[in-house]
Amino acid sequence: MAYSAYESITVDVDSGVATVEFHRPEKYNALSTAVMLDLRRAFDELSLDRSVDVVVIAGEGDDAFSAGADIDQYAGPAADHDPRQRDRQDLFYEVYRKPRELHAPVIAAIDGYCAGGGLILAMYCDLRIADTTSQFGVPVTDIGQIPAGGSTRRAVELVGEAKAKELVFTAGYVGAEEAHRIGLVNRLVEPGELDSEVAAVVDAIQDTGREAVKRSKRAINDAADAPNLATARQREAELWWEQFATEERRRLVQQFVDG
Repeated sequence: MAYSAYESITVDVDSGVATVEFHRPEKYNALSTAVMLDLRRAFDELSLDRSVDVVVIAGEGDDAFSAGADIDQYAGPAADHDPRQRDRQDLFYEVYRKPRELHAPVIAAIDGYCAGGGLILAMYCDLRIADTTSQFGVPVTDIGQIPAGGSTRRAVELVGEAKAKELVFTAGYVGAEEAHRIGLVNRLVEPGELDSEVAAVVDAIQDTGREAVKRSKRAINDAADAPNLATARQREAELWWEQFATEERRRLVQQFVDG
């Protein structure tokens, strides 16, 4: 696939690994409408490419993964934004969810600021790996707004209700160590080690049953979204049998038996 003609991002695919990178370092990789439209197209194209095993999202430069939205796109009275802003928020929610809904695991590689919409996007990724320079925040109440994009529920799922409220109510930032402690970040590394750590995780994912990883992602997502245990168990069983019937399962079990 071409993966070209984007204005604000690049998408490179090599040996089953797709790298999506923001290219607005002068704006701290802010998520403008143009960026979100590029991301929508990129993830729609990736969803058609079943050879992709892992996706890594990163921001150009050392200052930010993404510092959130272009705030000037929210300026002015509400009447000036209706209905465009309502439609825009629907678009953003659709795009934020795409990493979670993609068939392959998605990793956010974070250095510098990860805030507002940038943090929402990262929270919808499957894994978040950050270096110790990273700062995380939801600074929306200090501009008179509330979190959007389904982030209130997603934040509670990841860090719990009390911590989610603290982050939103204070409009403050937490450092990388605190983000790791509360479960917002999966792995924390020293500056200069982010790329190698992400590569190690990618290698570990690709050194497994790749179809098994993708079905496991679907099973875990379905379990998180299921209304009860019985529904989650039923879906898990269906996916388990799908995977059991694959040549990948037969081959890997035989390799294990043969030693």
